[in-house]
Amino acid sequence: MYYEGVLTKMQTENGDPIQYFLVFETDFLNINQLLDKNISIEFKKFQCLNCGQDLKIFRMGYCYDCFYKVPQVADWVIRPELSTAHLNKEDRDLEFEKKVQLQPHVVYLANSSDVKVGVTRKSQVPTRWIDQGAHEAIEIVEVPNRYLAGITEVALKDKVSDKTNWRTMLKNEIKDEDLNDWKQKLKNYLPNEALEYYIENNTETHLNFPVLEYPTKLKSLNLDKTPDYTGVLKGIKGQYLIFGDGTVFNVRSNEGYVVRITVN
Repeated sequence: MYYEGVLTKMQTENGDPIQYFLVFETDFLNINQLLDKNISIEFKKFQCLNCGQDLKIFRMGYCYDCFYKVPQVADWVIRPELSTAHLNKEDRDLEFEKKVQLQPHVVYLANSSDVKVGVTRKSQVPTRWIDQGAHEAIEIVEVPNRYLAGITEVALKDKVSDKTNWRTMLKNEIKDEDLNDWKQKLKNYLPNEALEYYIENNTETHLNFPVLEYPTKLKSLNLDKTPDYTGVLKGIKGQYLIFGDGTVFNVRSNEGYVVRITVN
């Protein structure tokens, strides 16, 4: 049995454990059902997520030209503090930017490899934490737009990291932290514009990933160098597939790649 389509980030449903799905144009696959099974991943061609052409993927699922054109991957996406829709100023597409930027955003703490600070749209809680492989997370502030979330993150990342160590996360070399205690300490460093949005009483969210066996050594599957790979699926965490031989495959990093997945 095989499934074929262009890769986009795995869709998720929070549960015990989290459920993962690959959604293709005419089919979808519940990845949890493949645990402990032998599966093959074969690269077929490229398909830019914007123009749909078979062009080398430059970054984030887009070919070179589209990456520098579409609003979905403008600088403010990675650096929320650069958002300008609240000022009615356009970057690439003001209508799109208003839709995304002018909605409630959350600044949070998550523990995936260590405690980190991050930003997401409120509608993406807890999806964002799942995608980062965080086993626990807590909201710090809920603000009305992306810009306020961005300047809050900038203020806090002087005190706590804003990066995830993917190797530590996938090896599960992590420890539990009191995120509420962290949150209380970081309150003193919130910018004045965000203080009124501080969330006083909330609890940690805990997430359970479908992993049968964590690897001790990791090797990342690169479809450009290894266009055909077969292995036994042992887990799913963040946006990674984890195989029994220590190979890990970052689905999100391979958006725009058309693959055939065969279940043996």
